[in-house]
Amino acid sequence: MAMTADAPTVAPTTAAEPPTTPGATTPEPVAEQVLEHVAGQVPAQAPPPSTFGAPWIRSAGEVAWKLVGIVAAVAIVFYVVGLIQVVFVALFLALVFTTVLLPLGDFYDRVMPRGLAMAASLLTAVLAVGALVTYVVSSVVSRWEDLAIEFATGLTDLAGLLTGIPMLAGIGGPDKWLEDGGAWLQSHAGDYAGTAAQSAGSIAEGATAVVLAIFCTVFFLTQGGRMWRWALDFVPADRHDRWEAAAAAGWTSFSGFTRGMFFVALSDGILAGIFLSVVGVPLALPLSVVVFLGAFIPMIGPVAAIVISVLVALAAKGPVLALVVLIGMVVVAQLDANVLQPLITGKQVSLHPVVMALVVAAGSVLGGLLGAVVAVPLTAVAWAVYCTLRRTAADGTPVAPDTPAVQDAPAVGATPAVEGTTAT
Repeated sequence: MAMTADAPTVAPTTAAEPPTTPGATTPEPVAEQVLEHVAGQVPAQAPPPSTFGAPWIRSAGEVAWKLVGIVAAVAIVFYVVGLIQVVFVALFLALVFTTVLLPLGDFYDRVMPRGLAMAASLLTAVLAVGALVTYVVSSVVSRWEDLAIEFATGLTDLAGLLTGIPMLAGIGGPDKWLEDGGAWLQSHAGDYAGTAAQSAGSIAEGATAVVLAIFCTVFFLTQGGRMWRWALDFVPADRHDRWEAAAAAGWTSFSGFTRGMFFVALSDGILAGIFLSVVGVPLALPLSVVVFLGAFIPMIGPVAAIVISVLVALAAKGPVLALVVLIGMVVVAQLDANVLQPLITGKQVSLHPVVMALVVAAGSVLGGLLGAVVAVPLTAVAWAVYCTLRRTAADGTPVAPDTPAVQDAPAVGATPAVEGTTAT
């Protein structure tokens, strides 16, 4: 019997998949898909070549536009400050008063409620300044008659000294000086009337700024933390730590500037008192108090203290001692400006003495006396805030110097498993 065998059924062939071996490299299309899934974007492609200039020209253009933007922002700030100058001065003074009185208020806070402690610190400061001014005025008034007689004698001696010089023989004596001075004042009475009215307006603005500063100081001392938390609510919650760190750095720098100014003024007063006592000028201690108070007013304060000291020396001891006092007080002023302020204040605000000198000069050119006063503390605060923000991550934690702020994309060999697949 013949046996028939069925033909073997051949299954349709399909493309054989390459065997997967350990360590095999993933094909290129799959690697691109994995990168797209992990990074969430198409792999970066090389930018098309630019046809406008060399790369350094494009970089210089970007830097130039950034500088233009910075200059425009600074100009707007100066313009706005000029419009509300009284408010700006009051706020600056309030911050200075708060910096000085806060440690004293914290000391009083140990034995009395917070609000009463801050009020007591403010009252202590007012009494201290009033006591110094009262001491100076009472010392001068008690010797006013003697100083007037000595001043007339000093003027007579000065006139005799000057008339002995051939070129100055015709200047006359004190009587002729007073007569010529009165005639000059009469001829310029109209100009001085306008200047006096303008000065009265400036004095009124200054008084307004001081009253407003004291008013703000009271609230800064008693409710400063609550006011800061209210302002911080306008910032996203994830940025609170960064703002807290920046504000702390700025406040520390501003407090250091204020402490440095106090130490510089105290040093000036001590040096001036020692010098005036050694040369024999009367009222040496009251004059040292005047030097101490004048040191808080840049440019005007030291000059006024020198003029008052020279006049007292001229009235008491004559023109020779007055010249000695003039030279000595100028040396003290130069020591203050070129040694004490850069060393003490510069160390407190972490600014180089050269930077401080340039900042004060620029502030004087741009804002006059006010610019010279606020230039150093504002620069110090801005620098401290910038350095803090640069060293702080977005979540408020410090970033190590060798840790990049933005992490690089993971390497292909370390790519995690794609969702829906199983890592082998």
